[in-house]
Amino acid sequence: MRKLILSLLILSCVSVHAQDPNFSQFFASPLTLNPAMTGKFNGASRLAINYRNQWPTINTAFRTGTASLDFGILPNRIPENDQFGVGVMGMYDVNGAGVMKNSYVSASMAYHKSIDENGYHSIGAGFSTTYASRVLDLTKLNFADELTALGFTGVTSEVFTGGTQNLNISYMDVNAGFLYSGATNDYNNFYFGASMYHINRPKVSFQGANFLLNPRFTVHGGGYFPVADGTTVFVSALHQRQAGATETVFGGALGLTVSNDYENATEVYFGSWVRLNDAVIPYIGLETGNLRFGVTYDVNTSRLAAASQRRGGMEVSLIYIKKHSDPNKKKLACPRF
Repeated sequence: MRKLILSLLILSCVSVHAQDPNFSQFFASPLTLNPAMTGKFNGASRLAINYRNQWPTINTAFRTGTASLDFGILPNRIPENDQFGVGVMGMYDVNGAGVMKNSYVSASMAYHKSIDENGYHSIGAGFSTTYASRVLDLTKLNFADELTALGFTGVTSEVFTGGTQNLNISYMDVNAGFLYSGATNDYNNFYFGASMYHINRPKVSFQGANFLLNPRFTVHGGGYFPVADGTTVFVSALHQRQAGATETVFGGALGLTVSNDYENATEVYFGSWVRLNDAVIPYIGLETGNLRFGVTYDVNTSRLAAASQRRGGMEVSLIYIKKHSDPNKKKLACPRF
């Protein structure tokens, strides 16, 4: 019965209220959050990897993974405090033990213009295009008319276009965003951004219905601030809306330096985020050298807690930033994730 319910939920999401996959660690998945994040970091290149297993007790409901790479270009042709970034990202999203598989490949670019002589404040705009593919495996779906006294042993009377075992669609997507980043010195940063995905509202229906993918509007912000020697507070928040559904997440973490090497400090992080009316999200992280690793676990507090057994899902993130080969290159004021 759970498989039937999940299948119906997936079909209803596809045909009526399709929504984007998202991460609790939104701050560690910059290119799924805002195209204007492209290239906004201190270093030569950035690799970000994210994985999420949501509601594992409900028939492996959602598994999502991404990998992105972005880097700065034309450093000798733009002002020293500006940044011009390009990036690529791949993402997969598997629903209901493989009932529906989504694949995405994106390319993005952003330009960040310094608005003061020290480079502490900048405004950036970014754009991205995405090729998306969705495959619905009909062999893994059960329908109400298949249910007999012996279980799902009947044959469905549902008729699907093409008569194949899989339904496939693909589309192109356009996204855009902006980002403000500021600082008062080399040891803090604060930022605010907004993005809109699916600007062109591509058609995503499997069965030929006139359904267009709803735009996703996101506003987000955060910052980091030293509060004592070797201690830094990180905060971030997000609010987004798509197809009448909203999500609000906020929280923070305390970073503690456990080594005395300023250039290659090792820091540990402890904190928590909250998704309003849904989950508490404890977070632990480790940053050492060029690597930052984070783990969260959603603890459901909504009415879904009974079905999920409060196991909203585990999520891990890994960010690797390659440093500039020139040790004398000026440090940019950038958000840290």
